[in-house]
Amino acid sequence: MSQTRKRFSTQVDAEIVSSIRAIAKQEGRQIQALVGEALADLIEKRKQARPRPQVMAAYLASHDKYGELYKKLAHE
Repeated sequence: MSQTRKRFSTQVDAEIVSSIRAIAKQEGRQIQALVGEALADLIEKRKQARPRPQVMAAYLASHDKYGELYKKLAHE
């Protein structure tokens, strides 16, 4: 990931800000480091949530072949 930093602002629930401040203090870290870590974790989770191309291809092939059966089973 790039080491270039970009400033941005946002609003977060006051309870979340309080919790993140407490964690930063407890860990001896800056809030911006924790926010960066949290955003990087979110991005990674979203990337992993996508099916692998070969899995999606197998699903689509299966759906082409058994689509009508899937519809019938869904309505039972």
